Amino acid sequence: MVQALFSSFSGRLSDRIDPRILASTGMGITVAGLFLLVFLSPETGVGLVVGNLAILGFGFALFSSPNTNAVMSSVEKRSYGVASGILGTMRQTGMMFSMALVMILFSMIIGRAQIAPENYPSFLKCMKITFVISAFLCSGGVFASLARGRLRSRQRNDS
Repeated sequence: MVQALFSSFSGRLSDRIDPRILASTGMGITVAGLFLLVFLSPETGVGLVVGNLAILGFGFALFSSPNTNAVMSSVEKRSYGVASGILGTMRQTGMMFSMALVMILFSMIIGRAQIAPENYPSFLKCMKITFVISAFLCSGGVFASLARGRLRSRQRNDS
């Protein structure tokens, strides 16, 4: 819900300022949200979980629209279809990679056991490891996003 609320604002903002700054900031907020999830415990209240999910949603909103803007602004109009297709493929690949990571960790730590109260400690361990790995990978994304170069200076030079 938070991502849906802020994505259009973030997209409009990325038309006025360099999208790499917004996208990198959004990825940084996402890293922080993922890192906070490492501290989940059986005693964690619903309010803290919802608040953390709101942080993640805000980070996703600040990243997604400006990143799409930066990618689509970096190609010629005749290549919009290809760029959009590659962007969608990369997004799906990332989602499938993260699902594979989760399933590998679950199978290594929990095995074939069902998720039941006696397996909750193992389940929580899997979640924490997944969040640490995800935060680490996303922190690399912050630097990759910053390294893409200034979009606005290229557009001014092209004019």
